[in-house]
Amino acid sequence: KTARRSLNILFQEWGNRGAHFWEVGNTNINLIVGSSTDVNATDEGAGTYTFYRNSVDSAAAAAASPQATTVPTTNVYGITDILNVNYRQNYNTTSQSDTGLTKVARDAYAATANKASLGTPSQFWIQRFIDKVTVTIYPLPNSTAASNYLNIYYVKRIQDVGAYSNATDTPYRFVPCMISGLTYYLSMKFAPQRTQEMKLLYEDEFARALAEDGSPASTYITPKAYYPGA
Repeated sequence: KTARRSLNILFQEWGNRGAHFWEVGNTNINLIVGSSTDVNATDEGAGTYTFYRNSVDSAAAAAASPQATTVPTTNVYGITDILNVNYRQNYNTTSQSDTGLTKVARDAYAATANKASLGTPSQFWIQRFIDKVTVTIYPLPNSTAASNYLNIYYVKRIQDVGAYSNATDTPYRFVPCMISGLTYYLSMKFAPQRTQEMKLLYEDEFARALAEDGSPASTYITPKAYYPGA
């Protein structure tokens, strides 16, 4: 039981470090014409789309429980953040095209004078709550945009360990990191004199797994600090 609890905490710690490479999902959301009446926090007409989190511990349970108010093309579970939002035209045709929306901060959206103006969506901002994540777009879709979609890339949380018979929600490349990390967390409970040693091993395995995963680029640009007179 204590190992299972520690492993769940380890997975959450991976999330804090941004280790979500294998848990990035993609879905389309239908746009509808913006409305200035009967608007509430989860009304698509207000340009706000809400995804609810849950605590499912199996893929089967997740698939049986869609977690978005807008009926996306794929089921969503445990969503923690939105990475990218695109305005998608002519979906599923040979002339399909995507236009990226700009992500703005809360203060930038709050400073928008007329949040009910209609047009082609060009900006979005994210609110992350305990039980849900909301995406708000601006401007609201007009009649032309309403025939198209939002294409969203989102981050899902790593599923909890759950039943003892479950396989961990981890790619094979991260198994050494998972084992050394679990050893590190358990050492704090049962062998604190070895915690520092186990932490060094864990950090080494994590760095190696992280360096292998992801989407490598062919070009790297590293800024160089310059201090006059130094």
